[in-house]
Amino acid sequence: MGFFDRLFGKNKHKEDCNCGCKEHEKKANVNVGDAPKTAAKAAPAKAAPVKEPPKEAANPLDAFPLLPGAPPGGKIKLAIYWAAGCGGCDVSLLDTDERILTIGDMADIVMWPIASDGKESDIAAMKDKEITVSIINGAVRNTENEHMVKLLRQKSLLVVSYGTCACFGGSPALANLVPGGKDEILDYVYKQCPTMKAFQETQKAPVIPQTSVKTEDGVITIPELYDVVKSLDQVIDIDYSIPGCPPTQESIRQLLAAVAAFAYNGEALPPKGTMIGVSSKTLCDECPRKKEMKRITKIVEPHEIDVDPEQCLMDQGILCLGPATVGGCGAKCTRAAQPCRGCYGPTSVVTEMGASMFTAIASLFPVLDKDPICGEDDIIDIMASVKDPLGYFYAFTMSKSLINRSVKEKGGQ
Repeated sequence: MGFFDRLFGKNKHKEDCNCGCKEHEKKANVNVGDAPKTAAKAAPAKAAPVKEPPKEAANPLDAFPLLPGAPPGGKIKLAIYWAAGCGGCDVSLLDTDERILTIGDMADIVMWPIASDGKESDIAAMKDKEITVSIINGAVRNTENEHMVKLLRQKSLLVVSYGTCACFGGSPALANLVPGGKDEILDYVYKQCPTMKAFQETQKAPVIPQTSVKTEDGVITIPELYDVVKSLDQVIDIDYSIPGCPPTQESIRQLLAAVAAFAYNGEALPPKGTMIGVSSKTLCDECPRKKEMKRITKIVEPHEIDVDPEQCLMDQGILCLGPATVGGCGAKCTRAAQPCRGCYGPTSVVTEMGASMFTAIASLFPVLDKDPICGEDDIIDIMASVKDPLGYFYAFTMSKSLINRSVKEKGGQ
């Protein structure tokens, strides 16, 4: 048992715990696999109903009550899986603050690799739809990712695509731009980069990770990389998505409120396909900086100028993806004098975020009839000052772009 297993009470059984576990299933006369359906029909819990906190709360979770013990129909089951990502999304779940201590009252966490000792075999042995909610973060990068997300989809009533990598491919999907795919990546990482090249020179033969190796203790297998990194909805059907790198407390509050209201009070969930935590506007509409739509003649990084704390960053020549990014984060980056990098993804009316942003930038070039001072060479010079344009405009959304990978044609690339 891990720390969180003990914390969430998996090793503690009292006569009146109402935990919904197998030990008390007969006594409670509850099928824990059908906990969501039972909760919807059961009488309200003794504690006050779970309600949304007021929007004016300084901390979005401050006014959210601690969860009042197990739901009336018994605990729901919750799974959290980490696919191809940095781990920040897993850590962001701790932004529930002290509520993390009572989420275990609402749910049995059957899998959370960084916190609870749930195994793939445990999930495989469960009935289909027995898990109420699976929260999956990270892109699908290898065979293990694909196997686990498909397994969790089969075993879960609801699946939430959590974080930018799961929603749009995120940073891992920039690997799609490597012409040679996984083979070129592995060759560079294990043979060409300076440190590994020096190591390989000391070996009789190149040492490259294998997908299967026989040892004295048995066969060891590791996942096989794919050439193309995919977003979660490109592999399985999802019910809800929450963008962000990582998602904000506001988004986490909305998710927690919806799940708690469903589990305790039988309230209806949001419509399938809902993207939680976003607005219908762009990030620019949330940003408090003053916008004058000034013409861009030079593109700079924030560290290269003395940034005006009140003026729009784009007006100062700093590339900011706010015009092409959906709102919902509260413009936290721009408030701190850092440009938006687009981690929330495009608005609902835009599918190609990079092209949308390029159009927004081009509209600020001084090429209007009243100031025709920008020729083609000038435009090229301005755009040439953008360091790594693909990495900038598609830092988070490569998997969902119209051309989502490097392709080779006959006779060239």
